[in-house]
Amino acid sequence: MQKIFLYNTKTKQKEEFKPLQEWLVKMYSCGPTVYNYAHIWNLRSYIFPDILKKTLRLVWYKVEDLINFTDVWHLVSDWDEWEDKMEKKAKEEWKNAWEISKFYSEAFKSDLKKLNIWFPKKFSKATDYIQEQIDLVKKLEEKWCTYKTSDWIYFDTEKFPRYWEFANIKKDELKEWARVDFWEKKNPTDFALWKFSWDSKRQMEWDAFWQKWFPGWHLECTAMIFKELWETIDIHTWWTDHIRVHHTNEIAQAECATWKNYVNYWLHWEFLILDKKDDSNEKWWKMSKSSWNFITIKTLEEKWFDPIVYKFFALQNSYRKFLTFSFENLKVAEKNYEKFKSEIKKIFQDIWNEQKIFSDLKNFSEEFKNYDKKILDKFCDNISTPQVLDLLRKFLKEKNISPEEKIFLIKKYDKILWLNLLDFSKLQQHALACWLDEFSDKIPEEIKILIEKRKFFKQEKKFLEADKIKEKIFSLWFEIKDTREWIEIKKYKNIF
Repeated sequence: MQKIFLYNTKTKQKEEFKPLQEWLVKMYSCGPTVYNYAHIWNLRSYIFPDILKKTLRLVWYKVEDLINFTDVWHLVSDWDEWEDKMEKKAKEEWKNAWEISKFYSEAFKSDLKKLNIWFPKKFSKATDYIQEQIDLVKKLEEKWCTYKTSDWIYFDTEKFPRYWEFANIKKDELKEWARVDFWEKKNPTDFALWKFSWDSKRQMEWDAFWQKWFPGWHLECTAMIFKELWETIDIHTWWTDHIRVHHTNEIAQAECATWKNYVNYWLHWEFLILDKKDDSNEKWWKMSKSSWNFITIKTLEEKWFDPIVYKFFALQNSYRKFLTFSFENLKVAEKNYEKFKSEIKKIFQDIWNEQKIFSDLKNFSEEFKNYDKKILDKFCDNISTPQVLDLLRKFLKEKNISPEEKIFLIKKYDKILWLNLLDFSKLQQHALACWLDEFSDKIPEEIKILIEKRKFFKQEKKFLEADKIKEKIFSLWFEIKDTREWIEIKKYKNIF
């Protein structure tokens, strides 16, 4: 059976993946807080688990996976203000918190679809697991792992001696973690399990522990995993941002509740950084919703980028490395993506012209088998997508491999990458954008905008609107002509 190797944050090394059950993998990914749209860094964190899931299935594992929606108040870090993001957003949009949760949950699902990311077996909302969270707090109370203050039930991290191991925390660094106004905490790392709701009337609050309460942030993931997957699971994923606080706290509460190992393999994705140069010469920016410096899929579409181009951009980099984003970098990725697909299209057209059938190929050449093995090995070697893409490019250039075999292998592995590599419907429009780069200083901005609008209408198959745009362009003394591979543009009196 094909071996899979993953870098495990828990052991700080790459190791062979061995599931708890022979053919079944249980995987959990922390989900978004649904008070706003997911930004592209959020979404990068689902591209790689999706690739991993498809790879596992390719080598004959069954995968049961879960993604949660945090739809109730939480604190992301010790420096956050004491405010409820869900309730605040509800006031801003004149809706209730439940409507906010539903709207942004559906928006997140829509973004996953645009990136060709498979949905998990189940999406779970924190508010659907309130009883499970209450039961988990009671279990921790029975084991003397909690204490109560004037407005919180806290988890006592001193009751879990291995608390410091997962994130390599040093006790002399802990003072900076503590909230100065929370003098009732016993230890700087103690975290909230449940909060009294006596201070104000909230939309989301529940009767528990003899009064109105609502859950802390860390509780929900563990409660969901226990309910839907099991007390010990194979894989847990999310950002490196969560290692020191959220995931460390998950481990503490879970293992104190069960005295069992919580997760066997922890996978963490690195930050996406905005490459921003301004007057202050500040270049590196971490993308976050709270800073309001985030870019969404909608932002990319408004700038005429196919979301799949962003996915290609992300896959060109290792998930364990910082990814520097700029629209210039994305434009380069778009050109590389279109060049890659154009090479595939030429091979595909050769097969089509000769009317050869490749879907039933059985006898493969040795060269084909060698590339097939190398590519699969890279998928199974800690999700090495940059190396996979490099091998696919080299594979297309091999002269001793038939066109049928090339398309067969592209089709096979695009089921994992899902980059629409055999969909050539948008190539012509992207070719125009690349061609215009050479003449962009000679084409008026108004004409460029009209060309982009026409491209959009053609993609949406709104041909009547596209023709009207073409007439508008003609009225401004420019003419565009569709050819097989390009769209030509010229101005009367030939200013070029």
